[in-house]
Amino acid sequence: MENDINIRKNIEYISKLEGNRFKFNENKIEKEYADSQKEKSSIAIKILSIIGGFLATLAFLGFLLIAGLYDSEAGLVITGSLFTGIAIWLNVEYKKLIIDTLSVSAYAIGLFLIVFGLTALDIGGITICILLILIALLTIGITKSYILSFISVLTINGCFIYLIFDNDVYGLIHVYDAILLVLLTYVFLNEAKLLADKRFPSKLYNPIRIGLMISLITGLVFVGQRGIFDFGIKHIWASSIITIPLTIYLISIIVKIIGITNTKLLYLIYTLSILFLIPTALSPAISGALLIILLSFLVNYKTGLVIGIISFIYFISQYYYDLNYTLLTKSIILFVSGIIFLLFYLFTHKKLGQNEKV
Repeated sequence: MENDINIRKNIEYISKLEGNRFKFNENKIEKEYADSQKEKSSIAIKILSIIGGFLATLAFLGFLLIAGLYDSEAGLVITGSLFTGIAIWLNVEYKKLIIDTLSVSAYAIGLFLIVFGLTALDIGGITICILLILIALLTIGITKSYILSFISVLTINGCFIYLIFDNDVYGLIHVYDAILLVLLTYVFLNEAKLLADKRFPSKLYNPIRIGLMISLITGLVFVGQRGIFDFGIKHIWASSIITIPLTIYLISIIVKIIGITNTKLLYLIYTLSILFLIPTALSPAISGALLIILLSFLVNYKTGLVIGIISFIYFISQYYYDLNYTLLTKSIILFVSGIIFLLFYLFTHKKLGQNEKV
């Protein structure tokens, strides 16, 4: 009831601003809102659905292994294609959480069977990845489902990471991170524009956003966890070429929103920001996680904020235990960075308090 009143108030407000040229269908708006509310479920339920689908996939693959049904490579591909098709059809025809869980299981099983079958037929990894990317894009375009779209985004980015591993072009992980950093920043900063664009289905915004975020964190792990890729100390900073400027850009946006116009204060903020970010050049995962925190803070995205903070703490711990630097050097860098962080927090907190009093 309260939501209906809010919808009417918003419609009345927009009508006053736009005048007679504003055309709308109130009943359809209310119906769309009601449908979107029915489809919403907590992030915990979505995670449980994905975990349930994963466990069901493992159980089914175990059954195939025990029964010896994996002997027919062509049969695996055909069965996998059927499972994938059924999953997409279920998701298009039925809009219930239980069906979502079932479709996730069928979709995951289908993709695994296709990969196993094609691998057994000696099909190259590049061809398999291209096929998986096409299936994922097709899934996103047809279903508009939160969970399947989320899995599809992860599948696409997982294929790119596999290709980097498989072809030993480890340096391209920096390109991968850079593309995702720019994409994620664009998606966050253009939320209203994307949701209002008729060419972009609004239901895809949330799964694509969280999918890009998880994919970015995965990419940052490879530059934040030494030993996975053999970059050498000379090349680890490459991703910072993107993370640091983007972080400074976001800080400038936040500063404008807060309403800081004093030149001296602006110089102080940017100086503190740069001083904090410079030590992270040798660990771009830290500035990447900070970017996620700032983006989530800017649009009040609580799930992203939690993910960003957890990632930030994890990457700092990895930086602290990096054997390429002495304990003294790391301690000094982290100590100075912490002091700068606290000064920046106290300053912005004081400024926000002054604005609230005004």
